[in-house]
Amino acid sequence: MAKENLECSFCGRKKPETNLLIAGLDAHICDRCIEQAHGIVAEESRQSKSDDLSSELVLKKPVEIKEFLDTYVIGQERTKKVLSVAVYNHYKRLLQPSSKEDEIEIQKSSIVMVGQTGTGKTLMAKTIARMLNVPLAIVDATVLTEAGYVGEDVESILTRLLQAADYNLEKAERGIVFIDELDKIARKSDNPSITRDVSGEGVQQGLLKLLEGTVVNVPPKGGRKHPDQKFIEVNTENILFIAGGAFDGIERIITRRLNMQAIGYSASKREESLDAENVLQYIIPKDLKEFGLIPEIIGRLPVLTHMNPLDRKTLRSILTEPRNAIIKQYEKLFAMDGITFKITDQALDFIVDKAIEYKLGARGLRSLCEAVFTDAMFELPSTEETEFKVTKPYAEEKLSFETINKLKAVS
Repeated sequence: MAKENLECSFCGRKKPETNLLIAGLDAHICDRCIEQAHGIVAEESRQSKSDDLSSELVLKKPVEIKEFLDTYVIGQERTKKVLSVAVYNHYKRLLQPSSKEDEIEIQKSSIVMVGQTGTGKTLMAKTIARMLNVPLAIVDATVLTEAGYVGEDVESILTRLLQAADYNLEKAERGIVFIDELDKIARKSDNPSITRDVSGEGVQQGLLKLLEGTVVNVPPKGGRKHPDQKFIEVNTENILFIAGGAFDGIERIITRRLNMQAIGYSASKREESLDAENVLQYIIPKDLKEFGLIPEIIGRLPVLTHMNPLDRKTLRSILTEPRNAIIKQYEKLFAMDGITFKITDQALDFIVDKAIEYKLGARGLRSLCEAVFTDAMFELPSTEETEFKVTKPYAEEKLSFETINKLKAVS
């Protein structure tokens, strides 16, 4: 074939009409057809990845989600229901096939959980991520500062999520981010100050774009330590944000609001019916605003729920009932050395009583158990003993006054 008669075997364009004509064994292809073919391959690859992610995502009905949470988290029935519905609706929205004809756009429902430390906020987020088989990033809001100041930028949150997803961008964009200690970035005061609050309201402003849903340039290796790294564009529209915080002192705000509303005989009767031991159950978004969260943040975390304080019955159940209960863990540890581990009900009750007395919470249960079992775990593997039984007198002996004071200081 003469050089001037060469043409693209796909579209038929003559060589003078193309910028580039690549020859094969007995065919030719022009630059335009290459670009179109590349676009088709990229789209097919993207669709294939999306289908794979949909098959990986294990989505169950709200009742099934709550039943799964029940096996790991004791109590907190209301929060489990709220979380189950919010998570179900969020991922149902993602798996819904997009249609240009459908004008109704379902918005995501990010969540804020308010509760005392040790009531299970982080455990709840971890359990949800385990069930859905999606990447989870847990970040501490206390280390975040405004851009340009010492600390971590807000974008570092998405860096953690990328790392949790093994840098699979599509998987990361369907993940869950748990922002702990949200209350620590509350606005400190409405009064003007000569010193800038670089870890308060400014960080809340920085979080807005992440929560709203936008494309963010994320440094894959972290912030300022690697200035020459290429940025990864992450779309946060389909990332579920769960925020948690103790909000220490918000009970006073709630109580003041309830007392202000209480006027007259009927109001005083209602006040008598209020649960003074669990004021958090009456929390509303207005209380978060008065605590120091800006209205824009509250609006982007529309689902508000609370964690009930742990009572004696709940703490006792936490020791023995969940799938990964503390006592079950010790049973397995001792079994690895061929030792049968047993503990009496009286000893369990004593440990729970000490946790309540010294306000150690659920995390304190592990510390108390360690104090009781450490000597046995040190000595028994080197002996011929095949059984270890913990009684109340044994626990009392190990939990001496000095030991309790140390645990109280640590917590």
